Amino acid sequence: MRKTPTVKDVAVEAGVSVGTVSRVIAGEAAVRPALREKVNEAIAKLGYRPNVTARALRTSKTDVIGLVVPDITNPFFAQLAASVERAALEAGHMVMLASSHEDLEAEQSHILAFLDRSVRGIIVVASNGNSDLEIDAPVPIISLDRRFGSYPLVSTDHAQAASLVVDHLYALGHRRIAYIAGPPETEAGRMRRKGFVDRAQQLSEAGEEIELEIVAGRFDYESGERAARALLAREPGDRPTAIAAASDQQAIGALRAARDFKVDVPDELSVAGFDDITLAKLVVPRLTTVRQPTERLAARAVERLLDQNSPDEDEMVEGSLIVRRSTGPAPGRGPSLT
Repeated sequence: MRKTPTVKDVAVEAGVSVGTVSRVIAGEAAVRPALREKVNEAIAKLGYRPNVTARALRTSKTDVIGLVVPDITNPFFAQLAASVERAALEAGHMVMLASSHEDLEAEQSHILAFLDRSVRGIIVVASNGNSDLEIDAPVPIISLDRRFGSYPLVSTDHAQAASLVVDHLYALGHRRIAYIAGPPETEAGRMRRKGFVDRAQQLSEAGEEIELEIVAGRFDYESGERAARALLAREPGDRPTAIAAASDQQAIGALRAARDFKVDVPDELSVAGFDDITLAKLVVPRLTTVRQPTERLAARAVERLLDQNSPDEDEMVEGSLIVRRSTGPAPGRGPSLT
């Protein structure tokens, strides 16, 4: 039977002390790069696996990061969780995942369970409506995408990103635009709506007026389809020429409604989303959307969680517009030159 390698075996292989190996495994920054490289090479060669439980008993923390998301079945949160897992692995950590199902009590229960397991830190994509919630935690907590309590937030600049969609539709000649908003109890929903409305007002004041209609919604497919059906049930002259949505799921629901009403996208109606979930590239027509930089967001959240000197302030990352086949010139108009 093959002997399981120990810390001492790694030390002998690397030609360093057991203490040096322990410091490398613990992630201490004081170890010289050359020694760290030797130790890591020895670990890889021997197939050494640290005893996480034993180390947790000694240090009161593990190399595990807790991650809470509102709904793991939501494609965007699934992509974000995968990005966090990749970023954590690159930093030598594992991720313990929990879904709150948009329930405040479940969210708090998961966080307390993570603390009982001595995690290194916790990343929370908050459920709806918990801006006043605070937890006395002995480890760092970072809000990601949605704000959790007063903990620092790493997020896309939702207002900036939403304004990109307005610019795109305006340049295509659209002046009757409907916006399917996200839930107002979420900061992301509020900021996307504000960014969209503010930019539409700026363009209206500087040039041709935009007739903007706001429709309340959730971030799901059914909400988008329901809103679009109400808009498209009108006489053709009273319909918007473009529908922008606060999420890709809403936008895909709008595409489904347009298909049922036999409204051609994009010749008769342009549709744009927000998030750039994987499905956005698979629907027909492929969806124009705002891409949230999930890899960047996840990397920054993990970096800040593990950095003891990380500033206690929010960090906003710009989104980018991805133009695909679901948007085109407004009926009877070519792209604007303004």
